[in-house]
Amino acid sequence: MQRYQAGDAEAFRELYALVAPKLLGYLSKLTKSRASADDLLQQTFLKIHRARAAYMLGADPLPGFYSIAHRTFIDEARRVQRAVVRSVGDDLPEVPAGITGESADRSEDSIDPELAKAALDALSGLPTQQREAVVLTKLEGRSVAEAAVIAGTSVGAMKVRAHRGYEALRRLLGRKTPVEKVEKAAG
Repeated sequence: MQRYQAGDAEAFRELYALVAPKLLGYLSKLTKSRASADDLLQQTFLKIHRARAAYMLGADPLPGFYSIAHRTFIDEARRVQRAVVRSVGDDLPEVPAGITGESADRSEDSIDPELAKAALDALSGLPTQQREAVVLTKLEGRSVAEAAVIAGTSVGAMKVRAHRGYEALRRLLGRKTPVEKVEKAAG
């Protein structure tokens, strides 16, 4: 390991030949799939390579390698688990809604310029993740699942970000939605 840390390419080949079979066996037992274990082994060695400067000289690196392999397995298992979209009503399409909260098919074509400016000003005051969620789901009309993929997060996290963004907008714009303000002024 010391030679590998010093940049000796041959030392890496020797280290790989000694350690890879042990790690592959360990990962194969965890995944119960040779193909997955091979992929995880490569990811493990990438992480080992990136962290090679952090190893303590003279210490046995094998426990650290096993730890990296185990964490790589857990990270992959979580990634796969998050990728599964669970939905109770798969047959029901998600209806996009406008900034006022009305469904897009019920919104009016004319928008009050003052209300639009106030909404955009309030939107710019939101934290980045909340603003991104509101823009993707309300202004661009993306589904929560599409917005999550674009933002690189889970569907649940996107729902939370969007909800917090909507609540923050309600606070910034006042409790009443623009539609309620217009109805109160008319009535």
